[in-house]
Amino acid sequence: MKRLTTLTFLLITFVAFAQKSLSLEDCYTLVKENYPLAKQANFLEKQNAFDLEVINTENLPKFNFSAQATYQSDVIEIPISLPGTTIEAPNKDQYKATLSVNQLIYDGGLIKASKELKINELKTQQKQLEVTLYQLNNRVNQIYFSILLIQDNKKLLNAKKTQLENKLQEVKAGIKYGVLLPASDKILEAELLKIEQQFIEIDLTKTSLVETLSTLIGIEVSKEITLENPEIVSNLNTNINRPEIDLFQLQKKQIEASEELISKKNTPKLMGFATGGYGNPGLNMLDNSFQAFYQAGIQLNWNPFDWNATKKQKKSLQINKDIIENQQEIFELNTNIELNQQEAEIEKFSALIESDKTIIELRKKVLKSVSSQLKNGVITSSVYITELTNLYEAEKNLSTHKIEMLFAKAIYKTTQGN
Repeated sequence: MKRLTTLTFLLITFVAFAQKSLSLEDCYTLVKENYPLAKQANFLEKQNAFDLEVINTENLPKFNFSAQATYQSDVIEIPISLPGTTIEAPNKDQYKATLSVNQLIYDGGLIKASKELKINELKTQQKQLEVTLYQLNNRVNQIYFSILLIQDNKKLLNAKKTQLENKLQEVKAGIKYGVLLPASDKILEAELLKIEQQFIEIDLTKTSLVETLSTLIGIEVSKEITLENPEIVSNLNTNINRPEIDLFQLQKKQIEASEELISKKNTPKLMGFATGGYGNPGLNMLDNSFQAFYQAGIQLNWNPFDWNATKKQKKSLQINKDIIENQQEIFELNTNIELNQQEAEIEKFSALIESDKTIIELRKKVLKSVSSQLKNGVITSSVYITELTNLYEAEKNLSTHKIEMLFAKAIYKTTQGN
């Protein structure tokens, strides 16, 4: 299923690039999939699997082989003699080889608590990874909307260029018939050259931004790509759905798992053991010969008194939990402040857009009048260029404010976690 999802995503991505278009959502998905940090998810899972396997070995028998040869300066002797009986003292040189096996019978839930802690650690690490990757969305937003601004600016420049070229033809006709001064066309031609310079600057800036975006999302993006204006519907409320909230909860669960593990460390542990060996002497110290021997039994270990170490460790963990709750409170406070700021930005740009539209209508009327005056030789080309530039700047302001409002909405949604 995972492979099918990946193939489907790659197919959609290929189609998108074949059409030379890219959406904001595509960028979010690509940065999450291709940013180098995303590889750590697989590493964390593999590491956790090994850690759990190590913990599981605590349930398996433990074998220990030991061999030794010793020489001692003195040995035990019985200082009495019995009629008809000779008690031989042990040899000063002694040899022993043993194989021991220990099997855990009951651990009070210590192994289970250790595994639970490792599982919670993995979940916390994975969520921390998700948080870091999610925070890259703001970088995507900045680059994406910067490219959108450049795209719109180029469209407006093209429109201005077309209008100037049309007007240049009219002016040349006016010069030909003696209606306009001979140098009137030169001013328009100089303005067209300035526009060509602006095109060069725009193209270079876009190339740089596209290369940065390519590096960020891990896909080679064409320099000729056209980014789509996203349709962003902002749900202006203070409900926070950020991965950081889940991270705080997982961190607290990890602390609770640590508390459980600490509690289990002092529970009674029951072990079964068996030892077999061969040595001189064996278990019978009065028999100076090589002999086999064995021992078997069970052993109970329990530390009922630890000088309140467990209690103090739990108090320390509780302080960590309080710190995490405080961090969550601070995070939610700062996030709400940022949401309020972005909401104010959205309202500001909405008002500016309405004002821009009115200004543009007025500028169009002025330019129409000036254009007619230039055609009839009443004004110079410089006056016409001034009014054309004023209209261009007004249209540029409208375009910029629209993109900035979309950007504010995108930041709002990213901050909100939607």
